[in-house]
Amino acid sequence: MTTVSDENKAQALAAKNQGNDLYKQRKFDEALACYEKAIELDPTDITFLNNKAAVYFEQGNYDEAIKQCEKAIEIGRENRADFKLIAKAYSRMASCYQRKEQYVDARTFFQKSLTEHRTPETLSKLSEVEKIIKEKERKEYIDPDKSLEEKNLGNEMFKKGDYPAAVKHYTEAIKRNPDDAKLYSNRAACYQKLTEFNLALKDCEECIRLDPNFVKGYIRKGYALLATKEFTKAQAAFQKALEIDENNKEAIDGYRRCCTSSTPEDMRKQAMADPEVQSILADPAMRMILEQMQNDPKSIT
Repeated sequence: MTTVSDENKAQALAAKNQGNDLYKQRKFDEALACYEKAIELDPTDITFLNNKAAVYFEQGNYDEAIKQCEKAIEIGRENRADFKLIAKAYSRMASCYQRKEQYVDARTFFQKSLTEHRTPETLSKLSEVEKIIKEKERKEYIDPDKSLEEKNLGNEMFKKGDYPAAVKHYTEAIKRNPDDAKLYSNRAACYQKLTEFNLALKDCEECIRLDPNFVKGYIRKGYALLATKEFTKAQAAFQKALEIDENNKEAIDGYRRCCTSSTPEDMRKQAMADPEVQSILADPAMRMILEQMQNDPKSIT
């Protein structure tokens, strides 16, 4: 450990304070010279290196700022600096990587900063970077060709009456092409077969949001609402479908059912009487899947 005289420490502190004043005035070159003088006088103080890194950061010289942060951490460890100062160096490194759009590295160093000292500011920055990474991964995962493959597999499973498998394929298709309204409609059809009407309704809403003129979305929404006792809303959904296609038989039948005020219990009994549904519910493994889907819809993804 290097020993520094009190006189040198005092002169170094004065140089740092002068640099801080210049930094606030955005006179970065002059501030940098002051911080370098402070480091010369007292090479054991992590603060001077952190401040020097801050100047490079403001100048947009992120690679040099990172180098100074690495030196700051090294000097700080050697001289048992306050963990808050080491955390600050890690956080500034992370910010440099964020500016360079190297988000994985940014996440790593924000996390390292938090292991030294947790602050709301660093937590917020980490959260922001994690959102960027997640969205980037989501976009990179999009592949319309693979989405079509999964959709076709879902269609095959649907025709076979294997609705849980169809849901899984449609879910993967959605991940691969999240802006295809028909995929949500297809998955909603599976949920309706499985009497998971709330899940079907959510998919219908997303389908309609993506394509407000897709008549099938309104029809499936109407039937999901009928099953959840929302008769007025169901009637409005069928009415919207008829505005798009006034001769649509499914929409006409659904609208009439709203007018006759069939009870939800009757509708559920009718759904449960469907031989396909009865076959599924007779299988203990399928019942377990349905219970899992009801308790945690995300478990199927």
